[in-house]
Parts: sequence; C-alpha cells; structure tokens
Amino acid sequence: MPGPQWKHVTRDTALVAAAPLVLAAFGLWHPGGLRPHNAALWAELHIWLLPVWPLLALGLVVPLWGRPQRGAAGAATVAAWIAGFGFAVFYTGLDAVAGIAAGVAEQHGGADRREVVNPLFHTGDALGQAGVWCLAAGVAAASVALFVRYGPRVLPGTALLLVCCWSFFDSHIFHPRGVVTMLGFALGFALWVWAAAGRAARGAGEPGSTPRA
Repeated sequence: MPGPQWKHVTRDTALVAAAPLVLAAFGLWHPGGLRPHNAALWAELHIWLLPVWPLLALGLVVPLWGRPQRGAAGAATVAAWIAGFGFAVFYTGLDAVAGIAAGVAEQHGGADRREVVNPLFHTGDALGQAGVWCLAAGVAAASVALFVRYGPRVLPGTALLLVCCWSFFDSHIFHPRGVVTMLGFALGFALWVWAAAGRAARGAGEPGSTPRA
C-alpha cells in the first residue's frame, strides 16, 4: 500500500473506531442498573457520554467521504448520512433522559422518585430504539453505496455491523454484551475502511488511475 494511502487508512480507521472503543471502555464502568447507591455515578457517567454518542455515526460518514456517486449509490450515501444524523439525535436523547435526568431524579427524588424515574426510562427507551433503527438503516444504506463501488469485499464489515445493531437494541453498553457490541462496531467500521483502501490501492497501480487525495 502506498505511503500516502496508508496515512489515509490510519486516519480513517482512527476516526471510525475511536467512538465505539471509548464507549466500550465506558461500558466496563457502567452500572448494571440504576439504584440509589449508584445514582450519582449513573448521572455523571452519562454526562461524559453525551458528546461521544453522536461520534458513533462517523462510521457511516467517513467510509463514504470524498467518494462522490450518482444514481442509486448516491441516494444510498445521502440516506446513510441522514440515518446517521437520526441516530445521533435520538440516542443522545436517550442518554440525556434515561441517563442524566433519571440519575438525578433517583438521587434527589425522595420516596416517590420511582414515579419520576420510570417514565423517564420509558421515554428514554423509546428514543434509544428509534436511534438504533436509524443506525441499522444507515448501515444498510451505506453498505449499498460501498458495495456498488467496492464489491463484495465490504460484506464482512456489513454482516458484523448488522449483528452489532441487533445486539445494540437491548445491550446498550452494559458489560459484557454491550462492551462486545461496541468492539464489534469498531471492527466493522474499520473493515469498511480497509475494504475501500484495498480497492483504491489496486486501482492506484493501474494505468490512468488517480489515487484518492
């Protein structure tokens, strides 16, 4: 692989893998359930997570960035990015409602705190489910766009990411399955980056080809 291409691959891999790896690390410390004794940690943890969740959508943006396409592939690219935005919005909402708000309510709500906490969890769960559906739709759409350009070499990453989306519906980042799910997202998005880079590297050696900047 040419030197400049290697730099791009390293950069793109770091961009798509950073957020899920950070989320996996947080999952090792995430309480298994909200209780009065861990309410302060619960709320604080989700404050720290607030800016991290939207970055998971970079896995849908980076592999397609700078690769303009037309027709169905171009429409799939736009759909993937819109779905990534939907994930960022809805799952951040889950973090704020069922994470920060519920943690503060559990900590300071008094004897009737569950009358507040339970509806917050119900609302947060709905937001989280919507976010994961958006992420799954984004993975499917991005896979179409990448398949048109790079062929079946993108399918292992797609398969892994779809399995992770299925697990994500009820695992969040709870240890152990949630942590494994986040590690799977990191690997799946990286596989997309490597698939695109492998095709680009071969194309760079062909007559008349132009490496991606």
